[in-house]
Amino acid sequence: MRFVDPLKALADAERKPYWLDSPAKPEPQPRLFGNTTADLAVVGGGFSGLWTALMAKERDPSLDVVLLEGRRIGWAASGRNGGFAMATLTHGIANGLERWPEEVATLERLGLANLDEIGETVARYDIDCGYERTGELNVATEPWQLEEMRESVQIAHELGIRFDVLDADQIRAEVNSPTYIGGFWERDGCAMVDPARLAWGLRQACLSVGVRIYERTPVRNIKDTQASMDLLTPHGTVRAARVALGTGVFQPLLRRLKHFLVPVYDYALMTEPLSAEQLASVGWHNRQGVGDSANQFHYYRLTADNRILWGGYDAVYYNGGKIKPEYEQRDETFVKLAGHFATTFPQLSELRFTHRWGGVIDTCSRFSAFYGQSHGGRLAYAVGYTGMGVGATRFGANVMLDLLNGEPTERTELRMVKEKPLPFPPEPVRSAGIQMTRWSIAQADLHQGRRNLWLRTLDRMGLGFDS
Repeated sequence: MRFVDPLKALADAERKPYWLDSPAKPEPQPRLFGNTTADLAVVGGGFSGLWTALMAKERDPSLDVVLLEGRRIGWAASGRNGGFAMATLTHGIANGLERWPEEVATLERLGLANLDEIGETVARYDIDCGYERTGELNVATEPWQLEEMRESVQIAHELGIRFDVLDADQIRAEVNSPTYIGGFWERDGCAMVDPARLAWGLRQACLSVGVRIYERTPVRNIKDTQASMDLLTPHGTVRAARVALGTGVFQPLLRRLKHFLVPVYDYALMTEPLSAEQLASVGWHNRQGVGDSANQFHYYRLTADNRILWGGYDAVYYNGGKIKPEYEQRDETFVKLAGHFATTFPQLSELRFTHRWGGVIDTCSRFSAFYGQSHGGRLAYAVGYTGMGVGATRFGANVMLDLLNGEPTERTELRMVKEKPLPFPPEPVRSAGIQMTRWSIAQADLHQGRRNLWLRTLDRMGLGFDS
């Protein structure tokens, strides 16, 4: 195998998210000037806020719903991710079993129904987002990963989830990489989407049912006047009866949330389109999403025009929990990712990357979203999706609407919904702990998955950090 220079492959890659670099990007909605009222004010124009606003109007068309976005619809995590709309609400079966074993069957059922409903919404509003219900290949590249897969597959079968076990030849027949030694195909639990187009399509769907959207209108503060919740913006105020927060990891308008969330940066590359010959050398006839099974894992998929998005591995926490635009570019990670790509697909040695980018995601100690209320039940929130929010944000939006309606539902009665994750310690202990955890995760991958004392201690505490 000849050496492939990652720097050469990256030489022409633009420093911006591929999905957002599109002529389909709509013109922004107007800013808010002056004062207005609403039955429901939704803060945040990513998936969480868009689903909440849309489904609020679908539940009750008479509601006056306002959505406020500080920049542009879908500009942050919702428009920068890999486009894996996954059924899991718990960041995988293993994480769900560890935390809510008695609810796993229910959570899996609700997650699959939620993904079905996403597909139905895309069809109903004719959203052009490349929605493909292809499932996901979970591939093993080391023997210890195969060992860990076996229990997950057995549990999935007991729960009635369709995991097709594939040996090395079978999985290479799906996607041809010399690094694969086996894995499984989760047939029903994942759909591929263009995430930016999904966000823009949901924006149009919201407008079509009467949601009022104000972009470039950051909410600076929320004031509880007893009679209403007043959302203060640079040039106006929204006086609302109820508020749904979908702001992810950004400066929380609810102070208590900062103890539970940390910002982690994820990075990705996009290749140029594959030629017919290059695509044939890889196979990929069923166009599944793919994730490998190390602790530091890669995720990758085909786009509509047969590019390969290649992301993951490095999940970077910058000490102090800072969020800065310059953190969205990290050449050390891009070179590392390009090298890993060449190892996985040596037959694509001539392929170049056209885009490189990063973005911040919200993570919490249980690696899956948590929910809650404040201000006497008039404000609800859903945060902490840890990189799996393309699908799960719709479920979280339903939880927020259930909570704001004040009536118990199957969703609100879940222990997963009622409980909060363990908070992270304050700085500088937080940074020291996260960096120690990142180092330990890397060491586990180098030593057949064996977890050191630090990781085993975090496992016992239910407090950790996911790659």
